[in-house]
Amino acid sequence: MTPAQLSEALRAALVHAVDDGTFALDPAAIPATVHLERPRQREHGDWATNVAMQLAKKAGTNPRAFAEELARRLKETSGVASVEVAGPGFLNIRLDAAAAGELARSIVEQGGEYGRNDTLAGVRLNLEFVSANPTGPLHIGGVRWAAVGDSLARVLQASGADVAREYYFNDHGAQIDRFARSLVARALSEDAPEDGYGGSYITEIAEQVVADALAAGEPDPRTLPRDEATEAFRARGVELMFAEIKQSLHDFGVDFDVYFHEDSLHESGAVEHAVERLRAGGHVFEQDGAVWLRTTDFGDDKDRVVIKSDGEGAYISGDIAYYLDKRERGFDRVILMLGADHHGYVGRMMAVCAAFGDTPHVNLEILIGQMVNLVKDGEPVRMSKRAGTVLTIDDLVDAVGVDAARYSLARSSADSTIDLDLDLLASAKNENPVFYVQYAHARTASIGRNAVDAGVRKEDGFDASLLDHESEAVLLGQLAEFPRIVAQAAELREPHRVARYLEDLAGTFHKWYDAKRRVVPFGDEPVDDGHRTRLWLVDATRQVLANGLGLLGVSAPERM
Repeated sequence: MTPAQLSEALRAALVHAVDDGTFALDPAAIPATVHLERPRQREHGDWATNVAMQLAKKAGTNPRAFAEELARRLKETSGVASVEVAGPGFLNIRLDAAAAGELARSIVEQGGEYGRNDTLAGVRLNLEFVSANPTGPLHIGGVRWAAVGDSLARVLQASGADVAREYYFNDHGAQIDRFARSLVARALSEDAPEDGYGGSYITEIAEQVVADALAAGEPDPRTLPRDEATEAFRARGVELMFAEIKQSLHDFGVDFDVYFHEDSLHESGAVEHAVERLRAGGHVFEQDGAVWLRTTDFGDDKDRVVIKSDGEGAYISGDIAYYLDKRERGFDRVILMLGADHHGYVGRMMAVCAAFGDTPHVNLEILIGQMVNLVKDGEPVRMSKRAGTVLTIDDLVDAVGVDAARYSLARSSADSTIDLDLDLLASAKNENPVFYVQYAHARTASIGRNAVDAGVRKEDGFDASLLDHESEAVLLGQLAEFPRIVAQAAELREPHRVARYLEDLAGTFHKWYDAKRRVVPFGDEPVDDGHRTRLWLVDATRQVLANGLGLLGVSAPERM
C-alpha cells in the first residue's frame, strides 16, 4: 500500500462517516488529500495523521472521539494491521508486511515516473537564474545558481509545472562599456582602465576579436578611431564572452529555454509600455522633471525614479518592463534567483508587482542566494588562474568534476553560505556526499547483476509478505517518502531537500543490506521467492536513487 492509497483510504472512511451521519461535518471540509507523515519513533507505526484534530471541532466533537471512530473504520481496510489513537487525537497506523511490501513492486513498475506529482499542474512558471553579465567567465556564485536553479526547475517540472528556464542577458549599461574599453586597451597594449576588467581571458577575447575581423576581410579593429574600435570590440567581445558562458553552462548540464536581451526592452518600447500601464493605474507621478513610481503605496521604503529628468530610463525601468513582459508572455508565476547583494531589491520589486495588480510572493518570488567559499589543502582558494580575481565554473569542474560540483552546490539551502572542500569532493570516501549516494546506486546495480547471474529473476515471483524484517519496514518507509519530498521541495523552492533525502536513503539501504543480505543465493542454496522479492526491493531502491539524482542533474552510475 502506497502512502497515496492509505491517504485515499482515510478519506474514504471520512466520507462514509459523513454520509451515514456519524460525523456532522460539511463534506466540503474533507481534504482532497489526507496528510500523512512518518512517526519519529518507529514503534509508533508506519504512518501518522492529525486529521482528527483538524476536523473534530467542525464536526462538533472532541478530537479523540473523532479519532477513535475514524480508527475503527480504518481498521477494516485491507492491508492495515493496526490503528492506535495517541495523545489528544493522533492516529498511528501500521500496515501489514504484505501491504507495505507492495510498494517495492509499485516503484519498479512506475520507473522514472515514481515521485512525480501534479501539485503544480497547469501553472506556467518563468524561472530566471544565473543571468551573469557577459563581462567575464561565470564565477562561483553564478555556478551555485546554475546548480540550484536547474535542480529547482527539474523539481518544479516533476510537480507538474510548465517551466521556462530564462537567462537575462545584460548587454546594456556601464559594465558592458567597461568591458569593451578593457578589450580595446589590451588589444592596443595599453594599461587596463582603472575600472576595467583583468585576467588572461581579456587577452584571449581581444585577440579573437582581431583574428575574426581579419579572417572576415574586415579592417583591423585596432586601426579604427577609438569610438569605432570600442564599438567593434564591444559587439564581438560580448558575443564571444557570452558564447563561452553558454558553453560552460551546457557542459555543466544547464541549458536555457530563453535568452532575453536587456537591450530589447529599451529598443522595443517595453519600458514606455510599462510606464503607461502604471500611469493608467494611478501609480505614476512627475516631480523635478522625472517620472516616479509611487512604490511607498505598496510597502517600499521610498518612491522610485523610473524615467530620469534627462529622459533616460533609470535602472529600475528595465526591471519594471521585464517583469511585465514575462507576465504578458503568459507566465502565472515569475521566480528570480539573485545574489546575496540584492536584498534591497526585494521590497521595490514586490511593490512593482503589486502596482501591476499582482500578488507579491505569489506572482513574483525572489530567492536570495549566499556566497560559496572553496577550500583546498585546508586553505581558502582565492584566485582563478584564468580570470585573475574570481573563481569560475571551469575552475570548479576541473577540480572535482560536474557531478560533484552540481551535487555539492545543490545540497545546501541556497540562503546559507557554504564551504566546499575540493579535496573531499574529489575523493572516493563515504564522507563525500555525492560519492556516498552514487555508490549506493552502483551497489544496487551490482547486487542486481550478481542476482541475475545466480539465476534470480524477479519476474518469476514476488511475495510482499516476506519483507517482514524490521530493516525492510524502515527501508520501505523511506522509499515511500520520496513523492512527498519532491512535492515539498517544489512547494518550498528548496531542491536541497532531495539531496538530503538521498543521503538518508543511501544510509538506510546500506543498513538493510548489511542486516538482510538474502538476495543472492549462498552456495547451493536454491532460488526462492525470498530472493526474488528482495531483488524487487533492491531495484526499487535503485530506481528512487536514480530518480532523485536525476532531479539534481547528477548521473547515477552503474559501476564505481
